Amino acid sequence: MNKTDSIARRILGWKLNRWDRWYDYEKGVFILDSEFQPEQNLGHAMLIVERLEKLGYTFTKKGDSEVSFNDIRATGKTLSEAITNAAYSIIENNSVVNTSDLWRKLS
Repeated sequence: MNKTDSIARRILGWKLNRWDRWYDYEKGVFILDSEFQPEQNLGHAMLIVERLEKLGYTFTKKGDSEVSFNDIRATGKTLSEAITNAAYSIIENNSVVNTSDLWRKLS
């Protein structure tokens, strides 16, 4: 599972419907893999920010290539890449340390 797939599944709550598309149960829509590119598209990255803020994370932008969600900081070549990297860091940190808290928040 790549970074984008992990974010779609674990943060956005999307379910893999087919090998090339996701299903967003909240909105009742299908999303093709090719149509969700948060590392390249700031609008897609902001969907991640909105979801994490709903889950209690505070988003802070530090310039054009550094962000933080609470105590998780990340950088990237662009703002959208930094957001994606930070979101993935949240998944990595929580899956090792305390998965039950993250899953409770994401459910």
